[in-house]
Amino acid sequence: MARRKNTEKPKTSKVHGYIDGAGQIVQKGVNETLEENYMPYAMSVIMSRAIPEIDGFKPSHRKLLYTMYKMNLLSASRTKSANIVGQTMKLNPHGDSAIYDTMVRLSRGYEALLHPFVDSKGNFGKFYSRDMAWAASRYTEAKLDEICKELFRDIDKDTVDFVDNYDNQMKEPTLLPASFPTVLVNANTGIAVGMASSICPFNLAEICKATINLIKTPDADLFEVLQAPDFPGGGQIIFDRKIMEKIYETGRGSFRVRSRYSYDKAANCIDVTQIPPTTTVEAIVEKVIDLVKQGKLKEISDIRDETGLDGLKITIDLKRGVEPDRLMQKLFKLTALEDSFSCNFNVLIAGMPKVMGVTELLEEWIAFRVECVKRRTYFDLKKKKEKLHLLEGLQAILLDIDKAVRIVRETDEETEVVPNLMIGFGIDEIQAEYVAEIKLRHLNREYILKRTQEIENLLKDIQELESILSSKTKVNNIIVKELTEVAEKYGQPRKSMIIYADEIEDVDITEEIPDYPVHVFFSQEGYFKKIMPQSLRMSGEQKLKEGDEHVLQVETSNTADLLFFSDKAKVYKMKASEFPDTKASVLGEYIPAKVQMEDDEKAMSMVVTKDYSGFLLFCFENGKIAKVELSAYQTKTNRRKLVNAYSDKSPLVGVLAMEEDSDILLTASSGRMLLIHSAVILPKTTKNTQGVAAMTMKKGQSLMKVSLYQEGDLQNPSRYKKKIPALGALPTADEETGEQLSLS
Repeated sequence: MARRKNTEKPKTSKVHGYIDGAGQIVQKGVNETLEENYMPYAMSVIMSRAIPEIDGFKPSHRKLLYTMYKMNLLSASRTKSANIVGQTMKLNPHGDSAIYDTMVRLSRGYEALLHPFVDSKGNFGKFYSRDMAWAASRYTEAKLDEICKELFRDIDKDTVDFVDNYDNQMKEPTLLPASFPTVLVNANTGIAVGMASSICPFNLAEICKATINLIKTPDADLFEVLQAPDFPGGGQIIFDRKIMEKIYETGRGSFRVRSRYSYDKAANCIDVTQIPPTTTVEAIVEKVIDLVKQGKLKEISDIRDETGLDGLKITIDLKRGVEPDRLMQKLFKLTALEDSFSCNFNVLIAGMPKVMGVTELLEEWIAFRVECVKRRTYFDLKKKKEKLHLLEGLQAILLDIDKAVRIVRETDEETEVVPNLMIGFGIDEIQAEYVAEIKLRHLNREYILKRTQEIENLLKDIQELESILSSKTKVNNIIVKELTEVAEKYGQPRKSMIIYADEIEDVDITEEIPDYPVHVFFSQEGYFKKIMPQSLRMSGEQKLKEGDEHVLQVETSNTADLLFFSDKAKVYKMKASEFPDTKASVLGEYIPAKVQMEDDEKAMSMVVTKDYSGFLLFCFENGKIAKVELSAYQTKTNRRKLVNAYSDKSPLVGVLAMEEDSDILLTASSGRMLLIHSAVILPKTTKNTQGVAAMTMKKGQSLMKVSLYQEGDLQNPSRYKKKIPALGALPTADEETGEQLSLS
């Protein structure tokens, strides 16, 4: 796209600051527009909104929790949520509603996290309910949960970097120095631009032990202590070692989570008390009601949501004689009572999004924590060295306190006190300043001796801190010790049960279809009827469209499969049970509309089968015949449409379904007929084979119809039997007046 540039600088009018050329349309290229306008937005969403960092938090979480920390809500009593929201707006320049929503999702009352960070009071809704709204911020109260002590441990000791807030009036941390891997302990999901993040939660005690093992043995097997995730809502995790190994290694994959339930024999009902984290109570209830209305769940008499103060509960009333376990297996497959959780461990590392497995993510956290411990140690070392330096100056005046007093007293000007002390005792300015500030009441030997006795302890502490900074092992031991303390203090038993995929019995939940004899009819125009024998006997003449006729009538059963071949080389599969029982007096179902064919597509033929035995003969206008095993059209999945069902090189004349080889009669447009045995045509492995030449066609001629040969159809059948390919023979005058079979 062309761009029109104006190289002249805009001229500002003296009247009302008017700019010449304002409002003119300037054309820009799409690429340039995206780079200038869309890319900054995309990067902002990725970096500052949707993707968590190594401490396990998005910026909105971190700003909220740090605000609560500065409000002294780690130890104080709760305050109104509205107060917290208002204070957080100093760091988070978004609306109060967005901030409050963030706090709700971090709260204990919402029950979305294994270890909530906000100790809440009031109605905070429930993560498993779509319709249970939380109360407004003016009604609820909150404070930081006790586990937040581990998030802010030594944050005031320069363990992490601080930056200015959006108006440069305050400082806020870029990360929180969490003493345990919060990034894997609490679930975190987010959708950015062009990427997303979905991290499943793990048990705190297990993740701490796994991290300790990784610190001690870098190639440790995580599955020894960290077998599977753990969800706050419980449920049952279907464990497959290969799937879980892929998630642990790559950070991508999905696993199945199913609900937990119990059967109340006295009330004849099922109580579902734990559901997957990806769904809600309302969604499950609505789906079950919909399935009952469709007639797919005839075992259920009622379902209701009985969630209350005791927690989640969905009650399903059963009809008499229903087996509860079999019904639940059916519900697992038909509803979200069993659902998959997709993992995408996408985390910002040094400002760059990176998808990592569990091991790599823990290694990144260990590196982050090592840096925090080193910075904390260096901060303590610096403070102790500063204090030691002051006490060494204090020790210097211990030799002659009277001299120090005399120097101060004899100094004429106050500004000369510090320089004179420096000269008198050989100490530097900082030490002299410290000595000069000592109160008169402290100028006694006892006070000074107590202060100087600290020097020995400080020297030991400094030596220990320096040894920590120079030893990787000691830093790792500190991290291990802290992780052990966290696991012992805050660890909880697993909430999600682990069941093994190979132990689950795969129950066939296919709806039982009533099996009874039926007659099926297929007309030349593509109309279909299914009529019961007794109804057929009582019926009168078959109703058809004008000019239409039945080309196929088959006696079969209600469980048979129906294959409808179209003129577009496609086959549409349905079951006879999917069509209603009807009468001869109705027109029937129009197959192109029923199976949703294209507008210009026509139903050519129908094949009826129950076990897909036998073979099909596809006869084409060019005189070729293709022989394909019927089993080639059998599929394990419930596929409704197969493309390339036969060759489209020449128009299809007819399809013959045969259990065994027999004679077939071919008739060309020239009137010639050819009688061949189907055994001479060898079957092909591919469905869309062009077949073999059976009847030779002269220019302008084509095969017109094909039918199974019945005894008596021809007066002299041997006259028409030829070795293929052959032209066939013209019928005699007597045979032309005879009656031939219909096209099928």
